[in-house]
Amino acid sequence: MYQALNLPQYDAKIRLHQGQQQVFDIIRKKFVALTPEEWVRQHFLNYLAAYRGYPLGLINVEFPVLVSGVLQRADIIAYSRNGLPVLVVECKAPMVKLNSDTYSQAARYNLMLKAKYLVVTNGIKHYCSKVDILRSSFEALPEVPMFSQIG
Repeated sequence: MYQALNLPQYDAKIRLHQGQQQVFDIIRKKFVALTPEEWVRQHFLNYLAAYRGYPLGLINVEFPVLVSGVLQRADIIAYSRNGLPVLVVECKAPMVKLNSDTYSQAARYNLMLKAKYLVVTNGIKHYCSKVDILRSSFEALPEVPMFSQIG
């Protein structure tokens, strides 16, 4: 099985389909390839919904974002009740070291999305920050805010 993460456990639906392990994506509502990054993404989605109060209906995954003329995909975007992005999450596989490049990737997505909060995670370590877009600065936070605080 996949590596234990520093996130709450949940009962992931996993199947073997045509020789490939797949996990049920709770947002896309379908089975997707079970990669190390997807393992982290599904655990983080569960954490957001079950432990931080984010409604599943206000979350997108693999959302297309145009960055410097190149179409990329933001791993997780959570929206406020009025439909504006409030949280961008960049997920990496557990063996990927988080560094300034990882944070910069999420920050580039956020140039277009303008969310108030950014998270980078490899499932083991998680870094959350509040973004001040006008000042181009950020403040590190000890944890992901509850949806009730930002939604």
